[in-house]
Amino acid sequence: MAAEPPSSLSYRTTGSTCLHPLSEFLGIPLDQVNFVACQLFALFAAFWFRIYLSPGKTSPDVRHAFVTIFGIYFVIFCFGWYSVHLFVLVFMCYGIMVTASVSSIHRYSFFVAMGYLTICHVSRIYIFHYGILTTDFSGPLMIVTQKITTLAFQIHDGLGRRAEDLSAEQHRLAVKVKPTFLEYLSYLLNFMSVIAGPCNNFKDYIAFIEGRHIPTKLLEVNWKQRGFHSLPEPSPTRAVIHKLCMTLVSLLLFLTLTKSFPVTCLVDDWFVHKANFLTRLSYLYVVMQASKPKYYFAWTLADAVNNAAGFGFSGVDKNGNFCWDLLSNLNIWKIETATSFKMYLENWNIQTATWLKRVCYERVPWYPTVLTFVLSALWHGVYPGYYFTFLTGILVTVAARTVRSNYRRYFLSSRALKAVYDVVTWVVTQLSVSYTVAPFVMLAVEPTISLYKS
Repeated sequence: MAAEPPSSLSYRTTGSTCLHPLSEFLGIPLDQVNFVACQLFALFAAFWFRIYLSPGKTSPDVRHAFVTIFGIYFVIFCFGWYSVHLFVLVFMCYGIMVTASVSSIHRYSFFVAMGYLTICHVSRIYIFHYGILTTDFSGPLMIVTQKITTLAFQIHDGLGRRAEDLSAEQHRLAVKVKPTFLEYLSYLLNFMSVIAGPCNNFKDYIAFIEGRHIPTKLLEVNWKQRGFHSLPEPSPTRAVIHKLCMTLVSLLLFLTLTKSFPVTCLVDDWFVHKANFLTRLSYLYVVMQASKPKYYFAWTLADAVNNAAGFGFSGVDKNGNFCWDLLSNLNIWKIETATSFKMYLENWNIQTATWLKRVCYERVPWYPTVLTFVLSALWHGVYPGYYFTFLTGILVTVAARTVRSNYRRYFLSSRALKAVYDVVTWVVTQLSVSYTVAPFVMLAVEPTISLYKS
């Protein structure tokens, strides 16, 4: 979820007003109620899809058509006529995929998708003065932009580059045949990920639709040595229940902690002018912690929806347990215990970080860190706070690397020293992240400057 706008006129014209009384009762904006309603419906639809439209019972075309139709309906239900923007981008980039040469398809797709997304960001916020006071249709547009560019680069790798020029991962993910129109729509608009993501690889998605997704992962293990005479059939039910429990906890925290410590606290007169430095630093950490549950909720629920459909199996761990984290967007434990800025970023919005690495960091010839942060800021939107965050993030990343490379070795000689190092770096990392991301949630220039001056 990129933003949290209250309801707008568009909802009163799309059939979603049936949820308006619930929105008023809970005191939650209507678009957020619509989001949760769609995702819960998607969860049940995903279970039904996995059981009754499994690859063994129906054809890939039927599976493609089902997930596409439901995805289109969800987008229209949540965003009304604003969903036109999504469909325009999808059709424009399909035209590029069909007509452009494989040597240029990635460039055209990237600039058209990012350009259209940026135009929508600018027009929604500045030209029409919508700000956060209208339907935020940018979320699905951002996800589709990731998928369009991911597919374009993978087609370029598969059809426009020599195999010896590819990295091992690029070779594994390269697409050697352009998708059909139905496959293209299904990949971009399927109901499991069109609302909240995450981005995934085209080959993984097609393997899921065609029923090769789980068997391919299972064949990486020698099951005869484990006493099996045939491939097991992993069920996602346990993983889905675990993730739903996490979403419930996140929702409760959102309804309590987030409401008790809103980000507006950071510009209160008491905070800026009267609280001492340690109090401000501690309060900043608490407020930033309180802003996380909505992301934990949205991303974990989206992961559960994909798993319920049978998508997201990543293999078997060293203990023989089935893992369903191929599409996971975050690792909450590693986030909250991160002892470095790098570790924090690697476990937050994982699929977006992977997308940035694959379309930018690994491909640009110079300044990969700077350009990756700039692309991340552009993709998120045009609020000034995003650019404060990502420009600050560049400096913090460089500083963290320098400190780690110069001083960490002095703390590895004993367990006690290593423990001290871990505690200190955990505190510094968590506070640095809070300081860096505060503008991201404050959005505007004035409160950001006020916070940083304090």
